[in-house]
Amino acid sequence: MAACRRCNGQRGHASLGDWADECERRGWPVDRARLVRTLEELTAAIARRGGQRRARPWLAAQVRRLGR
Repeated sequence: MAACRRCNGQRGHASLGDWADECERRGWPVDRARLVRTLEELTAAIARRGGQRRARPWLAAQVRRLGR
C-alpha cells in the first residue's frame, strides 16, 4: 500500500492489519474500507493473471483482519 516515507519507515515489517490497528491506537485515521477494496482488487488481478500462489492466502487473511 502506498504511504508516506515516515509511515512506511515506522510500519517496518508489520502486516497491513497490524499497522492499521497501530495507526488507530495512535489516533490516526484509517480508511479500512479502502484498504479492503484495494486488497480485493489485487486478489482479482492475481486470479485473472495467475501466479502469486503464496500471496493469495496472505491477502485473504489481511482482508479478513481489516474487515473486522
